Amino acid sequence: MKSVQSSRLSWVLRGTGVAGILLLSGIVAANRDRMQEFSALGYAGAFLAMLLSNATLVLPAPGLIIVFALGNSLNPVLVGAVAGIGAALGEITGYVTGYTGLTLIEESPIALRIRQWMQRNGTLTIFALSAVPNPFFDLAGLMAGAGKMPVWRFLGVSFLGKFIQATGIALAGALSLGWVEKWL
Repeated sequence: MKSVQSSRLSWVLRGTGVAGILLLSGIVAANRDRMQEFSALGYAGAFLAMLLSNATLVLPAPGLIIVFALGNSLNPVLVGAVAGIGAALGEITGYVTGYTGLTLIEESPIALRIRQWMQRNGTLTIFALSAVPNPFFDLAGLMAGAGKMPVWRFLGVSFLGKFIQATGIALAGALSLGWVEKWL
């Protein structure tokens, strides 16, 4: 009797979690024009922009634009660090969705390729896909959760990759002002 109740509770919690993630994704997508206001918050804005941008599943959000802009006015390495932390924490939504068993993945050629990479070396796959801007990291995050990769490993490796990505974007923002000024 207890296992039936436990199983029902588990499914209710999973469903509630996935519904919350989808709701958050919808809210961020609907308000992505307002995300530019995060740049006024400095380092905290970089953190929040990347947290919310990466919390969406598959829907693009403009977090890296804010990181680019902030790299011009703040220390780009620190912007990359706080943005990397926010991005890694935001990516937990995909991981949790996969962990619940509701992977939402269609069997496309790219999904099959990422699944193969995850089976061969999930840690390296998470790192490589998190280090460069691309739309495929969400699939890897879903698969990491579905494959029960330890959450500390997922977050740690995601942070390292997202730190590299955000720092590169922030440095590009820092260096671009001088380049643009030459043209003006």
